[in-house]
Amino acid sequence: MSGKPSAAVVVSVLVPAHNEEGSLPVLIDEIGAALDGERFECIIIDDGSDDATCKTVCGLMSKDWLRLLVHQSNYGKGAAIRTGLMAASGDLIAVIDADGENDPADIPKLMAVLNAGPASLGMVNGRRKKRTHSAVKLLASRIANNVRRLVLSDQTMDSASGLRVIRAHVFHRIPYFANWHRFFPALVQQEGFEVTEWPIRDRPRLAGASHYGILDRALAGLIDLPAVWWLKRSSYGHVRSREQVRNQDD
Repeated sequence: MSGKPSAAVVVSVLVPAHNEEGSLPVLIDEIGAALDGERFECIIIDDGSDDATCKTVCGLMSKDWLRLLVHQSNYGKGAAIRTGLMAASGDLIAVIDADGENDPADIPKLMAVLNAGPASLGMVNGRRKKRTHSAVKLLASRIANNVRRLVLSDQTMDSASGLRVIRAHVFHRIPYFANWHRFFPALVQQEGFEVTEWPIRDRPRLAGASHYGILDRALAGLIDLPAVWWLKRSSYGHVRSREQVRNQDD
């Protein structure tokens, strides 16, 4: 079920959503306002919601830039992002959480940084400032980021950020697995592209409650960390972009 913009799309905004009927109407309007005048599409991926998420988005389909994809079961955020990526037509892909903690007004800022960068810049990762979460959650996030940087050496301060903009051709190159979204900076780097961070606003979720506990997030990242480390250490992890190879040969 989808609407499709008629003009060529510059940026596709992917919004993986599970039981977010309360936050999506506001978030969708904010995305439209933030990208007004831009050639864009917003793809909501309903990941097996059992609330009125699908019905809510269907009620907004008069917006010609809005599309809806539906999973019949809850496959997880990583799978929802992949489904959106396979359907996206933009040269740039923005990923933003459905809970509204990320401000869509930051998307054009990340796009500008990416467009102004060299061809070797594959992704701009949003780095949340003035975090609104509890002290316990902030501590857990800080520890997780430190462990990941130590193991993967990706130099990213906020790998768990829900907002980032990636060049589509780079995004399609990185290997998919269930929790790939937790390691996008490292996965982009292993393909030979650079990653930079840009400060973004962090705010309370618009409605509802978080679907994940602190322990859930930590365990998901720790379980996959050895596999991502292996990818970076293997010969596959040293693949370079064509641009880098060309520059070296010159």
